[in-house]
Amino acid sequence: MTDTTSLRSRSYLRFAGHYVEMVVAMFVGMFVLAPVWSFAAPGLVARDDVGALVMAFDMTVGMVLWMRVRRHAWRPIVEMSVAMVAPFVVLLVPYWLGAVSGETLMMAGHTLMFATMLLAMLLRPAEYLHHRH
Repeated sequence: MTDTTSLRSRSYLRFAGHYVEMVVAMFVGMFVLAPVWSFAAPGLVARDDVGALVMAFDMTVGMVLWMRVRRHAWRPIVEMSVAMVAPFVVLLVPYWLGAVSGETLMMAGHTLMFATMLLAMLLRPAEYLHHRH
């Protein structure tokens, strides 16, 4: 393996590792904040649309905190936050019109969230290929 190939491989591994770190941080945010909502506002997430937005918020908080730990600037953090919440916001319209179920809202929102996060990373590759903490 040449030095260039090795360097490229390490960069791609760093990129993939950063993605995995953000996903882990999202789950931590979700699991830490869910009990807070249950205690502070019982029944808040009883509606599917509110539940989806609260979960997206919780996951975004975890990701934002982790990106700050990794010393990312606010612009890529905001971009990533928008990428995470946008699928749910877009899916609210068909949900409210009765075109998709609450289960579809949640499943499609999460599936699209992972894709839009990857897209945000691919649009700013230097931020994620070479960023170090």
